[in-house]
Amino acid sequence: MVGESQTIRVVPETIAFQAYGKDSIVEKFQCNYGLNEKYRNDLNDGRLKITGFDVDGNARIIELPHHRFYIATLYLPQISSEPGTAHSLILSFVRSVIEFKNLKLHIKFNEKRTPNK
Repeated sequence: MVGESQTIRVVPETIAFQAYGKDSIVEKFQCNYGLNEKYRNDLNDGRLKITGFDVDGNARIIELPHHRFYIATLYLPQISSEPGTAHSLILSFVRSVIEFKNLKLHIKFNEKRTPNK
């Protein structure tokens, strides 16, 4: 797969889908690794979920649902980023960090305003 671009089907209602805003993407791979298929069911039966598949049905994106931002990919989003044009997953991660920071600040601010009883 090194140097190959592949079409990936992204499962709707996932973190990856929210990041990309579409169900089909093309990514360039820099490795020859993949999920050992004998562990696929164990993975999906646990807390992690496969949320992106290549055209042959092989796992390409894995997430931890109900987590703010926990994604693993078999491609490197940073490789297709350029100054001023970050990859969709990187932008989504940064937005998640900012939202979390703002949430913590909001909670901290409200705790200071709430009188102790």
